[in-house]
Amino acid sequence: MNNQYCRVGTVTPITSGSEAISVLEVMYNNFIAKAAEVAHVDTRLGEFFKRKAQGIKKVLESLS
Repeated sequence: MNNQYCRVGTVTPITSGSEAISVLEVMYNNFIAKAAEVAHVDTRLGEFFKRKAQGIKKVLESLS
């Protein structure tokens, strides 16, 4: 068995890697769906999800 070393607390950005665009598209669609689901129940939570989706959309636009 080989030893495996990792740095505790290191983070790999989502925007790096070959599958970044597809992962971000899934996240964007999930936030849009969540915003639509809770918009009639809690408007502040719906707005939060919309803002998150808009941020992801900006990142997607910069990658394409």
